[in-house]
Amino acid sequence: MNILMAKLLEVVLAVLPITLIVVILNFTLTSLDVSLIIRFLIGAVLIIIGLSIFLLGVDIGITPIGKHMGKAIAKSNKLWIVIVSGLCLGFIISIAEPDLHILAGQVELVTAGSVSKFMIVIVVSIGIAALLALGLIRIVHNIPLFKLLTVLYGIVLVIAIFTSPQFLAISFDASGATTGALTVPFVLALSIGISILKKDSKASEKDSFGLVAVVSVGAIITVMLMSIITNQEELSGEIEQDHGVSSSIFGPFLQEFGHIAQEVLIALLPIILIFLIFQKLSFKLSKSSFRKIIMGLVFTFIGLVLFLVGVNAGFMELGTELGYSIASLDNEAYIVIIGLILGIVTILAEPAVYVLTNQIEDVTSGYVKRKIVLFTLAIGVGIAIALSMLRILIPELQLWHYLLPGYLIAIGLMYIVPKLFVGIAFDSGGVASGPMTATFILAFTHGAADAIEGADVIVDGFGMIAMVALTPLITLQILGLIFKIKSKKGGFE
Repeated sequence: MNILMAKLLEVVLAVLPITLIVVILNFTLTSLDVSLIIRFLIGAVLIIIGLSIFLLGVDIGITPIGKHMGKAIAKSNKLWIVIVSGLCLGFIISIAEPDLHILAGQVELVTAGSVSKFMIVIVVSIGIAALLALGLIRIVHNIPLFKLLTVLYGIVLVIAIFTSPQFLAISFDASGATTGALTVPFVLALSIGISILKKDSKASEKDSFGLVAVVSVGAIITVMLMSIITNQEELSGEIEQDHGVSSSIFGPFLQEFGHIAQEVLIALLPIILIFLIFQKLSFKLSKSSFRKIIMGLVFTFIGLVLFLVGVNAGFMELGTELGYSIASLDNEAYIVIIGLILGIVTILAEPAVYVLTNQIEDVTSGYVKRKIVLFTLAIGVGIAIALSMLRILIPELQLWHYLLPGYLIAIGLMYIVPKLFVGIAFDSGGVASGPMTATFILAFTHGAADAIEGADVIVDGFGMIAMVALTPLITLQILGLIFKIKSKKGGFE
């Protein structure tokens, strides 16, 4: 109970800033419908309760399963078991990720069905499966992360030359969406489970991070290859923007509850089945440990349902209206400044960010404080949203104008920062673009693009998640450089 109260307090402090900012904006720059504000406040309460329960569930359910599984894979010491485990787990976890289904649904909607939801989910899951297997091989065989990432992003840059601008945005967004609230805790725990068996504690520390980074590249590569193979050059379609607001307060929450509960249950079922199979064949945990993990999975389910209902029913519509209202103001600077502020505070409420920052502090025995990582991450995401707003305002600015130099800087930094921070930075890029960003900020961006003449709702909306996944790679590696300079012992080299 004490643990739940501690998590509740932490989450309240994280969600409070975004709630206050929206309320202040409503009474100053823009006046929103009263029913929207009430739904937003109900959504905030659901997010606080849901995120607290979800984080407790991850601690006692998802994380132990991942660690036990990682140890079992590493103990086998057989390459084929590592590969097969990576392929199976990668596909099952990815196909179950709620964030991926949200993005795939949006892609199907804006392309008028020319790119189906089913196709995106399957293509992305194949990429995740292949790269999870590769990431596990990297940990087991001590392949340096920076070398592997250099090769992978080199491949991405080459394929990107032959990919259309719209598919470029979707492929990078798919990378961010795949590493969501369910995938990140499991993949992080899996990498720690394998790394923990290493005799070299420094190598174990470094290898605890980076698996999320490797896995997320799989989505980029496979979606871009899909666009080239199917010869889909341009995407057509648009999002119908209706700025009439529903006056019902509880209706949207009741509408969302049923299908979200179903999606989360389908998402968790494969993990539960894998756990039960491994428990029978390999884990053989005591009855009390087994019961504790099952209880953790129940908490994860309840927490994730409440969180997603709060975000979808309470935050989404308000996000669109807020973006539209602020972008319609005379001064264009407002949308950039508010984008920056919303980016900074939204990241504080992302579920996977909490899991990662706590794990960083645990693995480094407190040397890298979670508050410092959280602050650096928030600055990076704030800059990403501000730059995305600029791209909406300036039609000549294209997504690749940001992504190409951004990734070149990120790859260059890998060679000079402490190697621990390479894994932390690239993992953070994946976790930053979670359900809060994929819904509230995406809705805000769509609203802004709809209000500004000459902006493309589809292209500008999708590219935003790609930006959120990029900026932490640079800001957290810069943090690593600061640690390196400050550390008299030379840091975590």
